[in-house]
Amino acid sequence: MVVSLLFHVLGIVVWVGGMFFAYMALRPVAASVLEPPQRLTLWAGVFGKFFPWVWVSVLLILLTGLHMMALFGWLAAPLYVLAMLAIGLLMMLIYLVVFFMPYAKLKRAVAEQNWKAGGAALGQIRQLIGINLVLGLLTIVLVFAGKMMVSGA
Repeated sequence: MVVSLLFHVLGIVVWVGGMFFAYMALRPVAASVLEPPQRLTLWAGVFGKFFPWVWVSVLLILLTGLHMMALFGWLAAPLYVLAMLAIGLLMMLIYLVVFFMPYAKLKRAVAEQNWKAGGAALGQIRQLIGINLVLGLLTIVLVFAGKMMVSGA
């Protein structure tokens, strides 16, 4: 259980931390100092480096989460664990949408130097990553609150 928990948390740190950095630090600076061709090229490159790590994180989070739930007993898992699973699955679905739709459009637009289409795709990515970031942070709060309520601390 300890090893599963370690890899589960590492996956969450990489994914949610990466979204936080991209959304709260990189995005505002890139928007204020780069023109669309450079900004869109930067984002296509950043996502090209970050998204493989997200795939690894999603796989780790899903496998370790299911493993730990099996140890709890599927029906005996606390409500906060079931909520974490539901939110996590929603986040994974949103990531799949980002990766296969607007990110694919962004890469194509940058390759074709179609900055208007690239900007539209980046706007969709920004919105979906913003939603996922809020969901990820909410899940972290939910887990700590749930653990405290279960333990009575």
